[in-house]
Amino acid sequence: MTARVLIIAGSDSGGGAGIQADIKTVTMLGGHAMTAVTAITAQNTQGVQAVHAVPTDMVLAQIDSVADDIGVDAVKIGMIGSAATASAVAERLARADLADVAVVFDPVMVATSGSVLADADTIAAFEALMRRARVVTPNLPELAALGGEAAVLAQGCALLVKGGHGEGETVTDRLLDAEEGEVARWEAPRIDTPHTHGTGCTLASAVATGLAQGMPLEPAVARARDFVRLALLEAPGLGAGHGPMGQQTVRNDGLFTGPALNQITLPARDYAASVAFYKQMGLTQIVDSPDNGYARFEAANGVTLSVHVGDGEAGDAATYLESGALDAWVAYLARRGVRFDQMPRDEDWGWREARLTDPAGNRLCLYQAGEYRRFPPWRV
Repeated sequence: MTARVLIIAGSDSGGGAGIQADIKTVTMLGGHAMTAVTAITAQNTQGVQAVHAVPTDMVLAQIDSVADDIGVDAVKIGMIGSAATASAVAERLARADLADVAVVFDPVMVATSGSVLADADTIAAFEALMRRARVVTPNLPELAALGGEAAVLAQGCALLVKGGHGEGETVTDRLLDAEEGEVARWEAPRIDTPHTHGTGCTLASAVATGLAQGMPLEPAVARARDFVRLALLEAPGLGAGHGPMGQQTVRNDGLFTGPALNQITLPARDYAASVAFYKQMGLTQIVDSPDNGYARFEAANGVTLSVHVGDGEAGDAATYLESGALDAWVAYLARRGVRFDQMPRDEDWGWREARLTDPAGNRLCLYQAGEYRRFPPWRV
């Protein structure tokens, strides 16, 4: 079944964060997004001009409406609107029909623009939501306002500490468990862009979608991080301030467990002639390495094609299938008798690859690349 994700959050009239970012994220990751709107904002890339909280009874009515008919596999909570709504939502999520549903709580307090979205009473009421949550996803200022790591973990939830507000060129995100402490850590180069509006909403919604689809928490977070980074890399640059991300551009990027057919490599004899030909075909060149005889192109739907001088004879193509869980996929196939020429290993170009041939002798590469397929460090 399609994963059903209930989003309890505020609306962003500019479409960059809140309900709008949540719906785009859940949809692009294959889920069905449902909403309980807690607040209406007049908002754009430069700030929040007005906020109108939705009455608590109406928030609860929206939750009941979708839960009673469609059902819920996971819940994402963002901007909650008021202390009364926070307490009422926590109580509603504890009832039998939703008691076992995974909850991802993004404790929204301040918008990217700096506008305050939660008063002191509302922040104090967050404790009840943290007790109900499977994982809480604060940024560093929000974590400090919640009392720090120990205070959040004392509520019995997992904690994803987001490092985007930290210093330096490397962003570090840490996943902590109330009993085991730090269970995972991710580090990646900081993406230099002002268009970060909606990063927290997008990450939390992506995690919730993964949990709704049956993924364990750690791989759900890992996939969510990949989704956020890809959306940042293709932010459309709208508005005069902190613009929205490009959730709509994240496609064919191997974020699912199953294989995505998204890359093919063709052998070439003449580098310049092949590059000119595929540019003429309308593809966008994203890697240009004439010294290595290698070029990569991107199609409008995000699928890539490469040419490589000396990589086999004419007509001897290599087809690439990507999975967000490469090692598990390869192990599954190997247990069922599939023979590999190369088991998964990390390559110098940032991909993790396994290689095999089909019954007709065609070359296949099973791989995992994340953002490095379309956005390698040496992208043109």
